[in-house]
Amino acid sequence: SEIVQNIKKFLMSLGSDFAFIGNQYRLIVEDEEYFLDLLFFNRRLQSLVVFELKTGKFKPEYMGKMNFYLSALDEYLKQPHEQPSIGIILCKEKKNKVVEFSFRDFNKAMGVSTYKTSSVLPAAYKGVLPDVETLKKLMD
Repeated sequence: SEIVQNIKKFLMSLGSDFAFIGNQYRLIVEDEEYFLDLLFFNRRLQSLVVFELKTGKFKPEYMGKMNFYLSALDEYLKQPHEQPSIGIILCKEKKNKVVEFSFRDFNKAMGVSTYKTSSVLPAAYKGVLPDVETLKKLMD
């Protein structure tokens, strides 16, 4: 889709820190196929970075699916010297309490962004991953 191409193009324009791995990246777990919208590797963070793109509002099950992807990537693709994988869910809209309850007591690096709301990017990721405003522009 056009959104996928915009995000891919933007991340690749950030310089050599992002390396594109795949669009609809095929992941196999116990003979079942799963497809990640976009998969990158960030050299500075030494982490795989998954982008899942949703055209509607955030749903709690998106977080469970992303958790599954991150766990599978860490088990099957991540190298021993690399950091845990990072997940970013881009949605057209979200309700703050739904996101808050979905992420409560969760310890993996994952975030949700929308067109209309913003959140603070963790300091360790500033300047390495795109900020929320930049991601919103890509979704337009």
